[in-house]
Amino acid sequence: MGNGWHEWPLVIFTVFGQCVVGALIVAGAAWIREHDPVVRYRLVRSMFFLWLVMGLGFVASVLHLGSPLRAFNSLNRVGASGLSNEIASGSLFFAVGGFWWLVAVLGKMPATLGKIWLVLSMVLGLVFVWAMTRVYQIDTVPTWHNGYTTLNFFLTMLLGGPLFAALLMRLAKAHFNAHVAAVIAVVALLIGAAAVVLQSHDLGNIHSSVQQANALVPDYGSLQVWRIILLAAGLGCWLCALVRRKVPTLPGLTLGLLLVVAGELIGRGVFYGLHMTVGMAIAG
Repeated sequence: MGNGWHEWPLVIFTVFGQCVVGALIVAGAAWIREHDPVVRYRLVRSMFFLWLVMGLGFVASVLHLGSPLRAFNSLNRVGASGLSNEIASGSLFFAVGGFWWLVAVLGKMPATLGKIWLVLSMVLGLVFVWAMTRVYQIDTVPTWHNGYTTLNFFLTMLLGGPLFAALLMRLAKAHFNAHVAAVIAVVALLIGAAAVVLQSHDLGNIHSSVQQANALVPDYGSLQVWRIILLAAGLGCWLCALVRRKVPTLPGLTLGLLLVVAGELIGRGVFYGLHMTVGMAIAG
């Protein structure tokens, strides 16, 4: 029993990856709509941080394998293994999206091809997040084998992605429909809070002959409260400026993103702490 932080490489990999996918979709959509080549170039340069964060996530995932050489073995069963599909789809997303960024930042990307390539990268990002969720849909782990896993993974994308994109847009001094992105993040927060309440009830109905699911993480309630507080505070750093019709500051957006990521790291730690195998008997 615990808070799941013993799986910190996977916690970092999944949260960072999902935030990057969300940010690429929001910032990429702004790049596609932008007509000023100077602003476009500044935005592309700021997207460097997307691939830096994604790279850190992959480094963390390799550490989880114990030895970097084992990373290649994880691709042995693409199409049959959820883990292999996750690594393959993530690597493809990283390669296609990263190569688009490199060619674009060098100024060698034709406009039409660049849009198609970027949209393809966005789609591959969604496939990557979906592949992540499939890794944990294991019928012998009832605390993971449910819709909450898929919902929470995509909610991380919708919570961290728009705020990360807003920071990149501010760095690039570019304009985008921040209010729509903010509304998406707020709705994701509300859905996430509702999911916490519903899942806490469902955990009480899952047990084996020797273990109760809601006892896996004794501090489940308090950890989720802290998570929601951090998420609300992080989004508040962004929303306060928008409500006052002011341009969010870089320090405010940076602090907001750090708070949101911290909240999602706590939530993901709780998720891994809920690991429970079927054992001798299961009900729920």
